[in-house]
Amino acid sequence: MKKLLVLLVLFLSGCTILVTDPEVTVRNASIVGLDTKGFELEFYLTVKNPNSFGVTLKGYNYDLQVMTLPIAKGGARNRVEFKAGSTTDVRLPVRVEFSDLLEILKRRPDFDRIPYRLNAGLELDTPLGELLVPLDKSDTFAVPQEYRPSYLLKQVTDLFSSGK
Repeated sequence: MKKLLVLLVLFLSGCTILVTDPEVTVRNASIVGLDTKGFELEFYLTVKNPNSFGVTLKGYNYDLQVMTLPIAKGGARNRVEFKAGSTTDVRLPVRVEFSDLLEILKRRPDFDRIPYRLNAGLELDTPLGELLVPLDKSDTFAVPQEYRPSYLLKQVTDLFSSGK
């Protein structure tokens, strides 16, 4: 009777006791694009699945702060397979609008070390049920030279200078 009770408790708990949370780390954060509305930032994640079975990313959500300012919130429904005992790289794209960028620029950041905090949740599907894996990462990123205000201003100045 005790064995049956233990099995029942395991079953009712969603069997999450039998699933080890994948290890999620942020390898890098980088600005990858700029247009008239804002810029694209990508976080490069590494997901290590220690389980003896594969799990599937169903989607994710995120909340990004830059220099303690709330900058972007969102998510996506992407399917990515994490094979048993393997490590997989995943990109998490984030869109930042120029109005938010201006607030950052007002604080005169060091473009080589801009602090951020990424709070995210990965929604995983396992053979034993659904699992939400949290990620809370604080670090810094560098703005590539071609996206820095001084470089962009020089490009505009050069454009007008060459037209004389």
